[in-house]
Amino acid sequence: MQLELAGWDDSWAETFAHHKDIGLLPGRVFTHNRQIYWIYTESGEITAEIAGALLYHAEEADLPVVGDWIAFRQHSPNDPAIIHEVLPRRSKFSRKAPGRTFAEQVVAANIDTLFIVCGLDHDFKLRRIERYLAVASGSGASIVIVLTKSDLSSDVEQQVNEVASISPGIPIFPINALSAENVSVLLRYLDEGRTAALIGSSGAGKSTIVNQLLSVNLQDTQPTREHDGRGRHTTTQRELFFVPGGGLILDNPGIRELQLWSDTSPLESTFPEIEALATSCRFRDCSHQTDQGCAIQQSLANGELDRNRWRSYQKLQRELRHTALQFDDNARRNAKQRIKKLCKEVKRHHRL
Repeated sequence: MQLELAGWDDSWAETFAHHKDIGLLPGRVFTHNRQIYWIYTESGEITAEIAGALLYHAEEADLPVVGDWIAFRQHSPNDPAIIHEVLPRRSKFSRKAPGRTFAEQVVAANIDTLFIVCGLDHDFKLRRIERYLAVASGSGASIVIVLTKSDLSSDVEQQVNEVASISPGIPIFPINALSAENVSVLLRYLDEGRTAALIGSSGAGKSTIVNQLLSVNLQDTQPTREHDGRGRHTTTQRELFFVPGGGLILDNPGIRELQLWSDTSPLESTFPEIEALATSCRFRDCSHQTDQGCAIQQSLANGELDRNRWRSYQKLQRELRHTALQFDDNARRNAKQRIKKLCKEVKRHHRL
């Protein structure tokens, strides 16, 4: 197998040089199930396990995921390969781990293009698309919005305009995923060696798109429920597929819980008009509530800023702050200092 087809290039080779010197080989993870990994290598597809040292010392988010390039050793063709290191990622799509655990979960790595897939049926929700945009903006991958089930929409143009209003500069493609001709517009993002990933809720049509791109029904699909358009999680694991004559496409199970995880604010690119308005407020520390000279409140009052979009921004901002407080010592310390300062002000006020 030519690793170049899987995305290997001179830059990866340079990064790998040290590992090559100590006898390790390169490979790319295309799927995994618990601790068993399937990887593309120069000699073909093989299974691999994680070396004990890597498993012991690495954080959960640093362990191999689909799309990762890894350094492995294999003593004989009949032995499983042993993954010794994960090469530094060029991009990664991460979210907060589901549930109450405050940890990063890397969904996929080294993705060139993220297709955010949303159906134009019951699945169509602008606030959900905003959330995906906020999470995807910190991935390092370019973003494309794919609106499926265009045949079920009564006004495709209107829905496209609504999405365009919350995603300036991002390509939008309304398609019928059952049409190979419709889906073919996505091939422009799948040149040889390029990797794209499909993300979206269950039932949005991700697996149908994969089957059209591959010209074969490799991924199982099921009809969505008629009353709410919800899917049934037909896809159960992430997997990379080679697109005939092109790059690679990654299918993802439907995501039910998508919470932000980022060490920097992803809201600047997702809500640029709100971020710009905030800099126009009279006071630098404006709370955007009842402060005089608040540009955001003025924009809300005259109808220039949509209130639903403002509420969405506030909700995502609270999420980011909450996550930061769990892990960022500085943020936690600053929060305590603010509380102490407020308490002192209250006590001083009562004494007066």
